Amino acid sequence: MPLINIVYASQRRSPSLKTEIAEAVTALTARILRKDPKVTAVIVSEADAADWFAGGASLAEQRLASYWIDVHVSEGTNTKDEKAAYLAAVYARMAELIGPLHHETYLHVDEVRGDAYGFGGLTQERRYVAGKLGVPAEQGGA
Repeated sequence: MPLINIVYASQRRSPSLKTEIAEAVTALTARILRKDPKVTAVIVSEADAADWFAGGASLAEQRLASYWIDVHVSEGTNTKDEKAAYLAAVYARMAELIGPLHHETYLHVDEVRGDAYGFGGLTQERRYVAGKLGVPAEQGGA
């Protein structure tokens, strides 16, 4: 149930680019971090490469692309190796999609406590406990 926020800047333009980015990152999140794509939310925003500065010059001047991806997952659900593999795979795929990347390109996996994170009005902790007890998460008091 991650929430993934993607901001990118690129010289490449395509009507389907945002969809391609969302689909690629969702697929990698499912494959590497084992997150269910049915409950993954993705926000994709484009920034103007002339407005994105890295290393003292705009990406437009450098003819490079970049992104900032912020992924929220429940704390302790992924290993260091999984997160490292995820960062590398996303970097490679985004380079294919948006062009040569500036080395100042970022992905942050935010590990959020299960009692402070959730969706549909229920925390992940509540879903976890309900699953262990074999009862619906909605059952009982909040």
